[in-house]
Amino acid sequence: MSLLVYGIPNCNTVKKARTWLDEQGAGFVFHDYKKQGVPAERLDDWIAQVGWEVLVNKQGTTWRQLDDATKASVVDAASAKAVMLASASVIKRPVIECDGRVLSVGFDDAKAQVVAKALA
Repeated sequence: MSLLVYGIPNCNTVKKARTWLDEQGAGFVFHDYKKQGVPAERLDDWIAQVGWEVLVNKQGTTWRQLDDATKASVVDAASAKAVMLASASVIKRPVIECDGRVLSVGFDDAKAQVVAKALA
């Protein structure tokens, strides 16, 4: 089983997910958007699995800092992908996947249960 966690190391939600996974004894690989970039081929797959609307974090600081024209341009998967590739911080974090299947976008107690089931 290959468990991957995508995000930014200083994000509190990412920290919470990584700590939880460590406490579960779940081995995982962390992919840092800031250092390694957003894997475009994975982004296509994530969009196909969960939809671009789930991936674009419109509540976050990065989204709020985008200019109005950029925000208005995000109307479909292709335009959302372009913004996510240009500004990785707009992607809701973390994205947790196991063997190519997205288990969670974001992390809270309910999502922890979904991940726990997949790890069992």
